[in-house]
Amino acid sequence: QVQLVESGGGLVQAGDSLRVSCAASGRAFRGGTMGWFRQAPGKEREFVAASSWSEGSIHYADSVKGRFAISRDNSKNTLYLQMNSLKPDDTAVYYCAAGIPRDYSDSGQYIYWGQGTQVTVSS
Repeated sequence: QVQLVESGGGLVQAGDSLRVSCAASGRAFRGGTMGWFRQAPGKEREFVAASSWSEGSIHYADSVKGRFAISRDNSKNTLYLQMNSLKPDDTAVYYCAAGIPRDYSDSGQYIYWGQGTQVTVSS
């Protein structure tokens, strides 16, 4: 069992930066993929970024490429999402997920989920 707890969300202005974190506890999670998804009001949950522990690969949605960066601290079992040049369209609840997906962008293929952290970007 893996527990995921997100933190670091908040209210910022357009153009600002923010870093959200995801602390993983319980059974050490190795060999799989951890990712970030987001869901805005009235919209479906969408892929943001993913990091494969075993392959060492990183993937981003086109909408955040060049502005967001996913990273991890293995010693702390923590996943990060650094968000720069934030836009009002980035406003959403950001979720951390873990699993062994064949398609890293498919939320249905992730097993474990955090409770989410709200990120609001004002114009």
